[in-house]
Formats: sequence, structure tokens, C-alpha cells
Amino acid sequence: MKITGISIYKADLPYVGGEYGWGAGNVIRTARASVVVINTDAGISGCGEFTPCGENYMVANSEGVEAVARLIAPALIGEDPRQLSRIERLMDHVVQGHGYAKAPFDAACWDILGKATGQPVWMLLGGKLTDGAPMYRVAPQKDTAGTISELEAHRASGYKQFQIKVGADWVADIDRIRATVPLLKPGEKAMADANQGWRVDNALRVANATRDLDYILEQPCHSYEECQQVRRKTDIPMKLDECVTGIHMAQRIVADRGAEICCLKISNLGGLSKARRVRDYLVDNRIAVVSEDSWGGQIATAAVAHFATSTPEEFLINTTDLMNYNTTSTGIGGPWSERGKLYPGDKPGLGVEPDFASLGAAVATYG
Repeated sequence: MKITGISIYKADLPYVGGEYGWGAGNVIRTARASVVVINTDAGISGCGEFTPCGENYMVANSEGVEAVARLIAPALIGEDPRQLSRIERLMDHVVQGHGYAKAPFDAACWDILGKATGQPVWMLLGGKLTDGAPMYRVAPQKDTAGTISELEAHRASGYKQFQIKVGADWVADIDRIRATVPLLKPGEKAMADANQGWRVDNALRVANATRDLDYILEQPCHSYEECQQVRRKTDIPMKLDECVTGIHMAQRIVADRGAEICCLKISNLGGLSKARRVRDYLVDNRIAVVSEDSWGGQIATAAVAHFATSTPEEFLINTTDLMNYNTTSTGIGGPWSERGKLYPGDKPGLGVEPDFASLGAAVATYG
């Protein structure tokens, strides 16, 4: 089997809630998805998606896929997409770094391998170790009353884990955490996610003012080192997110016991191939993980769902249904959510096909 053509598509994904506030004053109204479709001489095609959480989130943007495609697509034409390690090494040789832009090419090859072998991607990733991944839902930055209202609406839809966005105003954040966390019901969890938004001193102020509450403190500061400064002075469990960038960072976290939970954003790690290695290393060292990505529609969510399903249940904290954050789609079919859990389905590959009616014409074609 050989790759005969590669096409890049774009789609705007408006947020269902109008405005999505997060971190230090960031707001998303519409995210821009990049979808990669790889065709082969066997008549099998595969798809992958990258969507940043706003422009330049984690030094990634919606134009990166097109820029990288100009370099790697000519090198991939004629290669066998089922040889995942060869494809990964070839992409890394042609372009150093920019894993987020290579991630949808990697996902598309996993999709093709699954279709060629008649297996869902979760089977190829290790098998079904979680049957129905527990989901969290985000409560973007609002006033306290708005945050409480949003949590109640998500609870009514079956969610039992909630990510409360903080990071813009540490004083207001203390009030938001103190007003919402005590409202949790038995079996529910909350994460206060600053998305790198606080300075160390302000993160410590928040931690000290809320130390009597049972919640998870997520990525309070910009760097790993700053987060560790906070960690050394608080007993609140810590979840790291943006700074979990690859296997070397995972090794540091394990050596330092630098977090109780690591959020694995597939695109931030460079694709499913690299994310699987990072996940397995963390799990082997008994650190729990989250299966996630920066944003996305049905195609990105499919990769997240297969990744979550192949993660040991006792070490999977949660995942999320990114597809339900948008008013438009990138794919047809794929995963579904039910009673607060995410399921990838059993169809071969990722189990989702590009929604060409939504994507429109390709912005770039190779081969």
C-alpha cells in the first residue's frame, strides 16, 4: 500500500456557549480546525485533525499544518502509511519539532492501519482497557453565579467531573473556587485550571486560601519549575497540562514525582504514536493521566476516545467530548457520549469520516 495523495481542509468551529474564557484573559469564540486526509492506492483513506485552543496556544496555530504539509507531504507520497514508526521518523527527519502540525498526519495513518486490518484504533493501541471513559466538562470563566449555573447544567447532562477555568484574577478565583467546590456531590470531582495564568506568589495565595477544599489544582503557572515551587508548599493534588510536552518531560515528572495527574494532549505530544509512549511510561510509573487534545471536532475527538479506551481504567482520570463544544462538525460518525462517558465505537480505524459538506474544498492538495 502506498500514499498517493494528501489534502488539507479547514473548518471554523464556533463555541456552543458563545464565549469560552480561560487562563489569563483569553477568550475563544471560534476555533479553526485543520483536517488532513491521506489517500492510498488501495482505495483506503485516513483522516486526522488538529485544532488549537485559540491562535498561538502552546506556540501552535491553525496555519501550522499547512506550513508543515508543504515540507512533509512530498516526502510521504509513495510511502506505506501502515508503517507507523517509519512515517513518524520520516516526518521528524524532515521537520524538527512542530509536533502539533504533524499529529493529524500520524492520526490519519493510524486510521488507515485500522481500516486495512479491520481493527478499531483502540485495539491497535493496546485493547479496550476502559469501556466508557468518564468525561469532564469545562465551566469557562464567568462570575460565580454563572459558573454555578453552568456546573448545574452539565451535572444534569450526566457529567460528574468539572474543570473550573481560573487564572485571570486570583482574588476572584478564590471566590469562584470556594463557592463551587463545596457544591460537589458524592462521586464528583473538580479541577481548578489556571492554564498557566498565575504568578507563583498568586498561585500560592489561591492554594493557601482554598487548602481546606477537596479539588485538583491544574497547571497554576507557566513553567514546570514554577508549578513545582507551588507544589512544594501545598498539599492540594496537582495536575500538569501544558508543560507535558513529551517523553523527556514525563521522565522529569516521574523522577520528581512532580504531579499526581498528567494531562496528555495528543497534539501537544506530537500525535498518537508519541502520546502512547508517554502514557505507557507514566502509567508504568503509576501516575494517572487524562486523554485530551487542545480543541477539535469529531475527528479529533475520535482520536481522544480511542486513546482513552486503550488506557487502563484505574489510571484514567477522565477525557472530554470536544465535538460537543462546537456548533459545526469536522466529521461524520465517530465517538458518542452517553451519561457522562465517551465511547469510540468498534468500526475499523478511527470510525469517523470527514464531513466534506462542512469542510468545503481543500486548501492544499499534494500528489
